[in-house]
Amino acid sequence: MSESCTGNCSTCSASCSDREQESLLEKANPLSHVKKVIAVVSGKGGVGKSTVTSMLAVAMQRKGYKVAILDADITGPSIPKAFDIKDRPQGIEEGLLPVKSREGISVMSINLLLSNETDPVLWRGPILAGAVKQFWTDVCWHEVDYMFVDMPPGTGDVPLTVFQSLPIDGIVLVTSPQDLVGMIVQKAVNMASLMNLPVLGFVENYSYLTCPDCGKKLEVFGKSNLDKVSEETGIPVLARLPIDPLIAQAVDEGLIEMANVSAIDPAADQIEATLK
Repeated sequence: MSESCTGNCSTCSASCSDREQESLLEKANPLSHVKKVIAVVSGKGGVGKSTVTSMLAVAMQRKGYKVAILDADITGPSIPKAFDIKDRPQGIEEGLLPVKSREGISVMSINLLLSNETDPVLWRGPILAGAVKQFWTDVCWHEVDYMFVDMPPGTGDVPLTVFQSLPIDGIVLVTSPQDLVGMIVQKAVNMASLMNLPVLGFVENYSYLTCPDCGKKLEVFGKSNLDKVSEETGIPVLARLPIDPLIAQAVDEGLIEMANVSAIDPAADQIEATLK
């Protein structure tokens, strides 16, 4: 601490150990009252992160909570398709209103703002990150018990922006059984640790396939090493999801809210218990 310190960091240019770190959190829209924000993260693409996000949202909505999904995967948005949402957000004086799914889940995604849902988003990192922040600051989410943020894969600009700008209460890490994924998951765990954000647990997708003839569980992608990663990191495994053609079909047809998502229930139960 400087000898001339007045205790007011905002008027002082000195760099000292007692300087309070400036918060990078963005203020939510005045009409938003979001109680819990959960980021759904994957270290790499192709592990079914958006499907897990959708299933968690449906499971929580079936528990009677008010649920929202902020689709932060700007270059690969798939949440609107899973819920068959095609309506464009409506604007009011205070900002944009999220679009409601059939069962009342609030959704905001870049695909709802594009002229054509297949149009590519050719933006550089800072613009992508800015769009995600606007989904938090400019969207009137109203009353939400649980908001799930569907993150882009990896540890780039957008995940960093979300972790710094939104009041994240916890992270769910989605993985699959391959050995390579274990190493990549560790990167995501380390990023969360560096950002001082709690990891609620792992959800392993494509964990097994149940044989339709004999009922035996087949480990199509090989033996999982997630238990080892869980033991090393102290992070629990919340759920192991099977390869389920019915879930895949439901997502493709926009009927995820009609599907049987009971496989994700253990994860939803644990999130509910942890974030009371």
